[in-house]
Amino acid sequence: MLSDVALDISADQIDDTADSPLYQQIYALLREQIISGAVPTNARLPAEQELTERLGVSRITVKRAMNELATSGLVRRHRGRGTVVVFDAAAPTVKGSFSTLIDGLTRMGLDTEVNLLDCATITPDPETAEALELKGKAKVQRIVRLRKLEGEPFSYLITCIPADVAKGYSDDELATESLIALLEKAGHAPKEAEQTITAIAAEAAVASVLGVTPGSPLLRIHRVMRDAEGRPVQDITAHYRADRFQYHMRLTRDADEDWTETN
Repeated sequence: MLSDVALDISADQIDDTADSPLYQQIYALLREQIISGAVPTNARLPAEQELTERLGVSRITVKRAMNELATSGLVRRHRGRGTVVVFDAAAPTVKGSFSTLIDGLTRMGLDTEVNLLDCATITPDPETAEALELKGKAKVQRIVRLRKLEGEPFSYLITCIPADVAKGYSDDELATESLIALLEKAGHAPKEAEQTITAIAAEAAVASVLGVTPGSPLLRIHRVMRDAEGRPVQDITAHYRADRFQYHMRLTRDADEDWTETN
């Protein structure tokens, strides 16, 4: 059920002499109230005209700020119903780290719900074949999954595993077991991982599955895992909702030495 909300926002919070555009200032003020939980999920924000009069800015400025909120996945705009908050500040945020990569992924598999969206044996694209060091006409099992925490989607994962490794477990187990556990069962427990983290804008298909607006910021992690023999056994590209997943690192540094990560 929708409920209107009284925003704690006024014209004296807007500075038309600042370097940042007015719409960005308004966006930042509204975003802070939504992220903090001061404006709850399913609350309906005031109409553009009301904010225009309250803040003393143009309607175009307010409209652009609202559109930025929608692009960030914090609100949805409905013709006839107004702008509705969809971000849930009470939903949990998953935290990962580099130092506890494998243990963290294993716990994530136990603590979250996974929906298997697709599974097929295919010929890999050249990039995947290279990452997995495959030769000739070797195929991969391509697995597409959606991971949820307390019913809220937070990651969309595309995983490729060499077809001969995938023979060590059944397709049915993909819907109930973590891939880390299945690789262990297949005799190829991951012992080493290399990953790259980037920030991207959500494509329409991924945004639809994750429940965000196309163009919303996502954390993209590409990871290649190797077993004890050094063989690549998993190539995974994971898209995480930026509002639901964080990477945390603690660094230390002794005199005249480089920074190092600590647990």
